[in-house]
Amino acid sequence: MTFDGWPAEALEFYEQLEADNSKSFWTAHKDRYERTVRAPMADLLDALEDEFGPGKIFRPNRDVRFSADKSPYKTHIGGFLEAGGYVQLSADGLACGNGMYRLAPDQLARYREAVAEDVTGAELERVIAAVEKAGPSVVGRDPLKSAPRGYPKDHPRIGLLRNKGLIAWQEWEPEPWLGTAEAYDRIAGFLRASRPLKDWLDGHVGPSELPPR
Repeated sequence: MTFDGWPAEALEFYEQLEADNSKSFWTAHKDRYERTVRAPMADLLDALEDEFGPGKIFRPNRDVRFSADKSPYKTHIGGFLEAGGYVQLSADGLACGNGMYRLAPDQLARYREAVAEDVTGAELERVIAAVEKAGPSVVGRDPLKSAPRGYPKDHPRIGLLRNKGLIAWQEWEPEPWLGTAEAYDRIAGFLRASRPLKDWLDGHVGPSELPPR
């Protein structure tokens, strides 16, 4: 199937789900979710596969086991791509991300070593500048309030060293183009623009080598 964006009904579905996040609402409107929300996301991931690898759609159910909020359903749909990249649709519009959201302890150690080192740290600064010039923002995740242990507070890249994750991120409010093929162009454009950041992280941080918890 060709991806032609999401219809306005997809945003309306999430507006209504935010107002009534219940099993009864979901059951009554599941077919609308499948048709207007999930099917376009599946078409999008299929269209992106040749350039960005296979994709997967996250389950709509929330994991409420350890959360005070017991709302059973996510108020957005998310999909990720094997080669890197995340796409999200909600009542607020479209959002895309790329990078490493949460670094495992061994990844975090390698990340900080690469940021602190003069050559690789300067390379990351150039990558971030190029990504942001293209449109996406590069943001750190869960930053420490002070310097990590073993690193000076006056390090020239202390802001990057404090991060526990690093991603490119871009958001778009609902506009008519969201229901057209232009949505594909914007998503693919973000993924291409943010790829240098993911490449740096893959090259200098890589996957975690720790056993799953």
